[in-house]
Amino acid sequence: MNWNINFITREELKEHITKTIESYGEKLKPYDIKKMNSNLLDPIKMIFDKYVYQESWEDLVSGEIFRQRDKSNNNSIGYFHQRIFNYFEYCYVPDNGRDGGWDVIFEKPEGIILPTGEKVSRIFVEMKNKHNTMNSASAGKTYIKMQNQLLRDDDCACFLVEAIAKQSQNIKWETSVDGQKVSHKRIRRVSIDQFYALVTGQEDAFYQVCLVLPNIINEVVSSGSDVSVPKDSAFKELSNIAASLNLESEDLSIAMAIYLLGFSSYEGFSNGKNTTLAHLYEYAKRLT
Repeated sequence: MNWNINFITREELKEHITKTIESYGEKLKPYDIKKMNSNLLDPIKMIFDKYVYQESWEDLVSGEIFRQRDKSNNNSIGYFHQRIFNYFEYCYVPDNGRDGGWDVIFEKPEGIILPTGEKVSRIFVEMKNKHNTMNSASAGKTYIKMQNQLLRDDDCACFLVEAIAKQSQNIKWETSVDGQKVSHKRIRRVSIDQFYALVTGQEDAFYQVCLVLPNIINEVVSSGSDVSVPKDSAFKELSNIAASLNLESEDLSIAMAIYLLGFSSYEGFSNGKNTTLAHLYEYAKRLT
């Protein structure tokens, strides 16, 4: 495919995507029933979800595995949004805890024009995945950090950059500190598309990256490298346990197999063959 982006090369973006996927770590490992149940499943919720939403058992199990992976996935997506700026001119991504703990520092020799018309040499960035991920205490702490930066450096601005903002914006950030409304024209709340535009000088820079992202991710995943799609065995193991229970229907058998993951030591459930968790896990391996 033709490469029309001039602020990051195809090779650089591919390298960054590879590193992002590698940061998934444990989440890329296949799920068997032992791993799926390591956070203690809620069998009653799963049974309700299956029948209320009319899902197949396989989709239900796949959905539970996806939920568990997704729950711990935000750090990797945060890595993508933050570390991509290492490849952009005039941007610097400090190591964790270094240089004041800022996520990105943007410093341009000829200066940076803010929407107010002011010119500053540097912008210090605190980055969030979503606009609603900070409670009032966290927001207050972040604002005070930015305020202190302005006191130490009168040639800078501070941005709260949000990947998922309510709308495209670059506005004065108004929040509360100790119950008092506060704002400053050089402490700003900025959607990530507007920050890309400021850094690159191209209004649709973020759009350009989004447009090529699916192809590059698919290329990395399909490349035969260490990054690969996990092949989960949890549903097959559950199906094999269900088949061994010899109950009156397949639905009831799989429901019982799910019950046993959460209730194997409970009265009534603990009277059958191989119903302790250790036995279940070993039994599933033998049947697979």
